[in-house]
Amino acid sequence: MNNDQGAVFYKRFLEGDESAFEEILNTYREGLTFFICRYVKNVDVAEDIAADVFAYIIFKPKKYNFKVSLKTYLYTIGRSRALDWLRKESKRRHIPIESLYNEPSDNSKTLEETVIAEEEKRKLYAAMDKLPDDYKTAMHLVYFEGLSYEEAAKVMDKNKKQIENIIYRAKKTLRKYLEES
Repeated sequence: MNNDQGAVFYKRFLEGDESAFEEILNTYREGLTFFICRYVKNVDVAEDIAADVFAYIIFKPKKYNFKVSLKTYLYTIGRSRALDWLRKESKRRHIPIESLYNEPSDNSKTLEETVIAEEEKRKLYAAMDKLPDDYKTAMHLVYFEGLSYEEAAKVMDKNKKQIENIIYRAKKTLRKYLEES
């Protein structure tokens, strides 16, 4: 059994502790929704797919074998469901990624610091949007979600070496885009 915290919560849930499922939701809902949103480009759809993923682990508990982390399992299901949605959906509505990052302003920053930070963030998101989908997905999983290369490989249905190569190329391409802007 993998000894990650999510698996511990899930095991408790399977043993009848309903509060453990709330812990799973609190731990993984936001990240999973954001990850799915990178595919479907619609927050509402991403939330629906994430809810479907959580419903799946409630109604199909025997599918999870505890050999991978619960996070990896959830993200794998989320990716699969997002790709299914994209195949079925003829029109996709896009939302700018910047709208997902409405962070509260920090009063201790000067206006100039805030403007510079927002401009740098905007450039980074714009550069990331130019990356190929595999690059964006791998970067998101590793750097935003904190998955290991092995876990990202499982989610993306690739091997660890492929993820290492994708991350290397993504960083190199991202650096080039940022230097240009």
